[in-house]
Amino acid sequence: MRISVRRLEIFTGSGRRREWLPDEKARIVAESYEVGETVSAVARRCALSPQQLFAWRRAARRPLAEVSASDLLFVPAVVAAPISEPSAKRPAKQRKRKPARDAAVIELEIDGVAVRVGRGADARTVSAVIRALKATA
Repeated sequence: MRISVRRLEIFTGSGRRREWLPDEKARIVAESYEVGETVSAVARRCALSPQQLFAWRRAARRPLAEVSASDLLFVPAVVAAPISEPSAKRPAKQRKRKPARDAAVIELEIDGVAVRVGRGADARTVSAVIRALKATA
């Protein structure tokens, strides 16, 4: 049985992976977050695979608690000034008091604290509130 070889590649380089400086990684990651940019376009310009750039972005988002001291590599903080929009301030509305519809409202005043008890209030709750007010007096 004879096997013919049609193409043979010979690697003459060191075969090592390319190493990126932390500043270069930070610049590329920051560029990938710019408005109007896509990860694929940035990766293509920098001769990276999109997967590698996504991994760098994921590593940059990792909380510091998960990162070992040897992994602290890149990504500076970017602070953008908030865009302020003119806001039209409305005058504060004053609360209107509802007129009493019927005489089913009881008002109590104990040491300057006014309590209104409306129709359907639970008797236990009302008595607990009154006891609490008396206890603080």
